[in-house]
Amino acid sequence: MPPRVLHYSDIENAYDDPDRIGRLAGLVGSRRDDDTLVLGTGDNTAPGVLSMVTEGRQALDFFSAVAPDADTFGNHDFDYGPDATADIVRESPQTWVSANVQWGEDTGENAAGERFASEAGVVPSTVVEVDGTTVGLTGVTDPKTGSMCPGASELAFTDPVAAVRREADRLRDRGVDAVVVLSHLGGGDDELARETDVDAILGGHVHSRRVETVDGTLCTRPGANGHSVLEVDLELVPSPDAVTVHDVADAPVDESVAEAMERRRAAAGLDEVVGHVEDPITRDRAIKHTGECRIGNFVADAYRWAADADVGLQNSGGIREGPPLAGDVTVADLVSVVPFDEPVIVAELTGRELRQLCREADGEHVQAVADRWHAHVSGLTVHRNGSGVEAVRLDGEPVSADGETYTVATTDYLLHTDHEFPVLSDHHRVERLSTQYQVLAAYARDRGIDPTVEGRIQHASD
Repeated sequence: MPPRVLHYSDIENAYDDPDRIGRLAGLVGSRRDDDTLVLGTGDNTAPGVLSMVTEGRQALDFFSAVAPDADTFGNHDFDYGPDATADIVRESPQTWVSANVQWGEDTGENAAGERFASEAGVVPSTVVEVDGTTVGLTGVTDPKTGSMCPGASELAFTDPVAAVRREADRLRDRGVDAVVVLSHLGGGDDELARETDVDAILGGHVHSRRVETVDGTLCTRPGANGHSVLEVDLELVPSPDAVTVHDVADAPVDESVAEAMERRRAAAGLDEVVGHVEDPITRDRAIKHTGECRIGNFVADAYRWAADADVGLQNSGGIREGPPLAGDVTVADLVSVVPFDEPVIVAELTGRELRQLCREADGEHVQAVADRWHAHVSGLTVHRNGSGVEAVRLDGEPVSADGETYTVATTDYLLHTDHEFPVLSDHHRVERLSTQYQVLAAYARDRGIDPTVEGRIQHASD
């Protein structure tokens, strides 16, 4: 009988909810039998509160309980640098498959062009046999990871299509019954399906669920944060009917995993209450991308306050989804809003550059999510019409295009990447502050947590 696959991906902040991660492990355990493969497709070690504290090692508790057959790397799996990632590879039970990640420069014993962490056990592809059926597995990571993730700056991410073609040919030559790709490409899965000879692409990176057939290849994504697992019957591939969605909400709890997260949380000292919220502050996917919102204003105001800057700026995608901030708010709650071990920095921009930044926030350049607003600001009022940004004001006055410069408090990430706000670069940096969550906590202690929507992002129809 062809094996079934249990597909998880982008676990991210599920580790911060012991019940949810316990149910995710329990679901996998309850659905697994001798004819089942358990496969992950990246961002299963980071980001998150416990992830930042343990440099991703909290995932080892989950991996030990679930014993996956294989996993591949997501961009956030490199948040703490390649050495931390390689240590997790060594200590986890699954085979890590990666066909397009290599060293980008000579680094100690690692030569440019060598496969990343081969000495730790990473392989470009592997074959697993289940009840007489052989399945070839390979994995690929978004080639933009090196510019998205500072921790991956020493690595190179080669063309994923060429990498999968190479490994699929090798696997076919070995006579496998099926070739399955573990992909952390997001939107790149469609091209991969059209350009390679594989049976299924188990995807991640994009946080929405997907079950579709593209050019004769089944493409799946389970969604993010450990809320569901996809079960794939390889006998029915490439039909979408091959896939069953399992929600973790009603799954049994693996107490060993839940208790391990509770212990890690207690040891980290993250439960200090730093503020109180009367009116819950939501931070779901839709609200953070539709324009001004309370959670975005809170973060941008905190940055501006800490730096005494003209402007505070937070990219919308950097605010992570999760339950509303309500009642007593702890340090852990604020870490979960921006769970990245990166500082707030102060940049100095000309008025022309500041206005360009606002145009980029309106989708002029940002590629991750089209037709959405991509920034939260403090100090600015941005006027938009049907064709884009028409005016930018700072404390009520027009931003000058000539002569004047302005200080912007924002995340270090935005100076590193050219995939969001390319007008920002490292030469704009003038000061480095504390880590993002530390800035939020200090602001909460001093000013409280009571953001309002004030008309900072105005539309022509408003």
